[in-house]
Amino acid sequence: MSRMDNIAATLPHPEKTTQPAPGVTDRRIDSKQLLGPEGRVIIEHDGQHYLLRQTHAGKLILTK
Repeated sequence: MSRMDNIAATLPHPEKTTQPAPGVTDRRIDSKQLLGPEGRVIIEHDGQHYLLRQTHAGKLILTK
């Protein structure tokens, strides 16, 4: 197996990484409203705390 074949074999297939389209009845929350002026929010889920924050590049990161 060549190096390129090895790299291609480890990449996820696009059809496996796409998310289903949001439904009409799915709840939507504006990220600015959710994160507030600080750009971060603690989310409690099943007794665990997670930090959702916006990066300087505008991406969202969820960490435990």
